[in-house]
Amino acid sequence: MTINTMINTEKKTTAVKKIASVAISAVIVGGFFHSSAQAAGFALIENSASGQGNAFAGAAAYAEDASTVWFNPAGMSKLKNNQLLVAGHIISPEASFTNDGSTDGSGNPLTGANDENSSTALVGNFYWVTDFGNKTKFGLGITTPFGLTTEYNDTWVGRYHAVKTDMKSINFNPSISREVNDKLSIGAGINMFITDITLTSAVDFGSLLGAPQQVDGFAILQADNTAFNEFAWGFNLGLLYEFDQGTTLGVAYRSEIDVTATGRARFKVPSAAAPILGSGAFQDTRIKSSVTLPQSLSVSLKQQMGSVKLLADISWTGWSSFEELRIQYANPFQPDTVTTENWDDTFRYSLGADFDVSPKMTLRTGVAYDETPIPSPQFRTARIPGDNRTWLSFGITYAFAPSLIVDAGYSHLFIDDSKINNTLETSLAPLNATLNGTYKAAVDILSVQLRWNYDL
Repeated sequence: MTINTMINTEKKTTAVKKIASVAISAVIVGGFFHSSAQAAGFALIENSASGQGNAFAGAAAYAEDASTVWFNPAGMSKLKNNQLLVAGHIISPEASFTNDGSTDGSGNPLTGANDENSSTALVGNFYWVTDFGNKTKFGLGITTPFGLTTEYNDTWVGRYHAVKTDMKSINFNPSISREVNDKLSIGAGINMFITDITLTSAVDFGSLLGAPQQVDGFAILQADNTAFNEFAWGFNLGLLYEFDQGTTLGVAYRSEIDVTATGRARFKVPSAAAPILGSGAFQDTRIKSSVTLPQSLSVSLKQQMGSVKLLADISWTGWSSFEELRIQYANPFQPDTVTTENWDDTFRYSLGADFDVSPKMTLRTGVAYDETPIPSPQFRTARIPGDNRTWLSFGITYAFAPSLIVDAGYSHLFIDDSKINNTLETSLAPLNATLNGTYKAAVDILSVQLRWNYDL
């Protein structure tokens, strides 16, 4: 189906779009600097406050609360009660960019200042697990597994690469688990994924008129998949096995999710650049973009040693599915916008420990190393300039009553300096500016969650 046919036959349900937009806003509030606040790429691992306290070490083997719906659905079989869980995560990054010889498409130095970003965001999760009887449990998770936001000054040196990037998402994850025997449990879930994306950047119309950087316009692209017939779907599987001597193995898999978003492109063209409109390009039009969100596999261990639990995890994410970001335009005179990504698959390694200091209190700690999927400075972009990061985490759990438990976790992320040397890839050579410089960033994350255990 061509984009024009798709657009002409597309019939979105306004009510469904409004409901989805409200749901997304309820789960993600505010913005955060994406290279700092996520796991690898633009994935978000902040799906549990208890796990935050030990850097998510052992997450697929540690079925402590209802967040196991996300990390390993098989773990629901180990929960002793029905449970509701609500979590919130405050993500506070500090980031800055230093220019080092950026140029426009003609080789002239780019004007504009360096930029800094220190926004704060609130990300939320909700989980529910209930007993169906006959060793079967049902769960529902509402999470934000992917997301990113950056917003630079309109006149910063990299304005032709990016000004604003905003990806909000929400994932509905109904799941079921079955206790096969005293040692083995299995689980599975379905994922319904919704996203809303906004991309903006300046356009150097002056370069097309012989006056580079003197006649800037603006491009605003917005797309979503919030109509019911556009929802993206995936699945997840889990296995939990308890050996003797307090050893538990957890294995969890999440499938790829193919997302197609549609929306509109708007162009702000200054009067001095009006002659360019005669070509038919840079007209407001419909757009379409498709991306494959990566599959992942986690293997976790938990070792109980008296009042201490030792935790370990290795997680693989198939980011090599993210080869390019392509925007297609309904306007036949507007060439596709293409950004080559060529990302690599990544691993995340984590170790942690929990200490039960009393029947009511548990202390947690953990470390992790999270690889970046970005292969080189040439493929690092101003929209996603992340790099390798090291986690240091601490946490506490306190049971005010058997039915009411509060968890809190804190993480500091040390992020490697990120070199960028990225050239735009338009079909109009004068527009192909190169951004060259270094990003420096660090992140603090504070997570709190409330668990309510209840019986029907």
